[in-house]
Amino acid sequence: MAGSSHGHTPAAWTGVTIAFIGFCVSGAFMVAAKPAGFWAGIAIIAVGGVVGGVMSMMGMGMPKRAPLKVAGEANRS
Repeated sequence: MAGSSHGHTPAAWTGVTIAFIGFCVSGAFMVAAKPAGFWAGIAIIAVGGVVGGVMSMMGMGMPKRAPLKVAGEANRS
């Protein structure tokens, strides 16, 4: 798996870091029985996904590859 460079991009690291912080915030407020803080942490998790997606669209994610061809697919055209 290390050879595939799966997820080793600024977009992935940033999105996961923000989502992890949101998870920690929501977990802490859940234990403290504060629903508003819990939902704020859930919102932070969603922001992490959005930030990671935007950064990926800006070119900071993995480059898109052409889909692999199935054996015999080239002869179907």
